[in-house]
Amino acid sequence: MSPFLALSRLIDKFTTWVGISTMWLILATTLISAGNAIVRKAFDISSNGLLEIQWYLFSAVFLLGAGYGFLKNSHVRIDFISVRLSARTKNWIDVWGIVLVLIPFCVLMVVLSWPVFSTAYSSNEMSQNAGGLIRWPVLLLVPTGFALLMVQGVSELIKRLAFLYGQGEDVLSSEDTKSDEQKHLEELERVAAARLAGDK
Repeated sequence: MSPFLALSRLIDKFTTWVGISTMWLILATTLISAGNAIVRKAFDISSNGLLEIQWYLFSAVFLLGAGYGFLKNSHVRIDFISVRLSARTKNWIDVWGIVLVLIPFCVLMVVLSWPVFSTAYSSNEMSQNAGGLIRWPVLLLVPTGFALLMVQGVSELIKRLAFLYGQGEDVLSSEDTKSDEQKHLEELERVAAARLAGDK
């Protein structure tokens, strides 16, 4: 299992680098959006290219950052159900979810989106809007994003199996993977318990 865990750590490092790099696109999107609004209001000048680059970058944040979200366990879970499950049950659910849903879906998305990108790239497809941007870079984000998510899925699968077979820690129970709502609820429960103990 050690070579697989080493591979998982390598994937996690790469995903972290991609995720942190992607965060800067949020700043770029905000600055472009603000600049575009100021120029439009102050000088009555607008650009379809500036409008399109905003959604290009917005798409990049979500598609390229999906694997990082999976690494940080920030995706949506049904908390009121998952908190009642044992650690082993939660990990087995993740294993089967990754194997039966996540990886096949990512493969399907890469296979279906690659020809769309390839056609746009070979034809040098441009936006239909005047002054718009070339289309293939944003279309490339789809297969790239799902490929990155699939690779991170492999890493998460390794970690779940390592825990289930007693060769790794439970990443699902780590404090870092708890949502802000979970942490806040736990803090409220501690405060309430302390008050009850003080009243007795």
